[in-house]
Amino acid sequence: SVLSRYENQITILSDYLEEFPETDEPVWILGRQHHLNTDKSKLLLDISARLWFTYRRKFSPIGGTGPSSDAGWGCMLRCGQMMLAQALICRHLGRDWQWEKHKKQPEEYHRILRCFLDRKDCCYSIHQMAQMGVGEGKSIGEWFGPNTVAQVLKKLALFDEWNSLAVYVSMDNTVVIEDIKKMCWSPAQSSGVAHSSAHLHRSALGPNKNTAGLCPGWKPLLLIIPLRLGINHINPVYIDAFKECFKMPQSLGALGGKPNNAYYFIGFLGNELIYLDPHTTQSFVDSEENGTVDDESFHCQQAPHRMKIMNLDPSVALGFFCKEECDFDNWCSLVQKEILKQQSLRMFELVQKHPPHWPPFIPPTKPEVTTTGAELIESTDKLFELEEEFEILSV
Repeated sequence: SVLSRYENQITILSDYLEEFPETDEPVWILGRQHHLNTDKSKLLLDISARLWFTYRRKFSPIGGTGPSSDAGWGCMLRCGQMMLAQALICRHLGRDWQWEKHKKQPEEYHRILRCFLDRKDCCYSIHQMAQMGVGEGKSIGEWFGPNTVAQVLKKLALFDEWNSLAVYVSMDNTVVIEDIKKMCWSPAQSSGVAHSSAHLHRSALGPNKNTAGLCPGWKPLLLIIPLRLGINHINPVYIDAFKECFKMPQSLGALGGKPNNAYYFIGFLGNELIYLDPHTTQSFVDSEENGTVDDESFHCQQAPHRMKIMNLDPSVALGFFCKEECDFDNWCSLVQKEILKQQSLRMFELVQKHPPHWPPFIPPTKPEVTTTGAELIESTDKLFELEEEFEILSV
């Protein structure tokens, strides 16, 4: 019945079945375990359901006069978009949500997609990310590293009232529990009306565990941990701990790859990592008049890519999503049990209290005025207005 139900997807993705070796080893994809000998179809559907962002061409020039394609330089930005999109899918639709070609999807799905369209008025567009990167010392058109894209997402999330994420990017390989709880329990930036509206949207999806209402006051957490797992090559001592992260139910995978060649890692089989590759150039896609998005090009329907873990560049960033406080508490327990146990060289540290020698932790808030190095912005809407004024003045 499963094969019959997904006949079209399996026909399109038949290469999937040949790409994986015959093995009894489980495949892990973002916290879900699959067995090749019993549920290959579920595995390939799980992979194709992830939002896939690639190079695009023919979008409006960034900043009015900048590039109209990110081919050759935007791969890490696209990987950052994929990690964030997975967090938003988990937040609004749940980890078990699946995509089927030509099947009508909920409004939340299309709204998530619209956040990432290649337009200057979309909150996580290539335009917004590239311009926000200027404040991180990156020129438009310059390649980002994992930490830079994490910092950019952290800043852009402050202007995103619908998703209302708390984005924590760890410093010095250290995750501070006290700081995260302080940030996630801080007063919400969005209005009570907007929060109630978002809650009603979630409730309308049905009373399942993935779309239940959030704990009052707790902002869903996107946790990003930039790491250096070696000098020129990944240190083998980190491999088991790195793989363990993909088993956690909170996993959003990892950003990384090879020098100037970024991939979004979503799982592993044995000592090979499974990843989505942004290095395909597609044409710009805009939303329809009714707000839906032609989404076929946003889902990878080709055989998944794999690479040996030892070929991974040591500069990576792990991602985790904790919708509720209990998810974060569970994550902390898993880290203590599976990541920090008997590790002579720890991949990262998890501490309860804010280190006394660090500057005081102040939860980030949406600034009254901030700069990207190109314009002053008060919100993503204001950014759009000021950009239009800037173009008129330039003329």
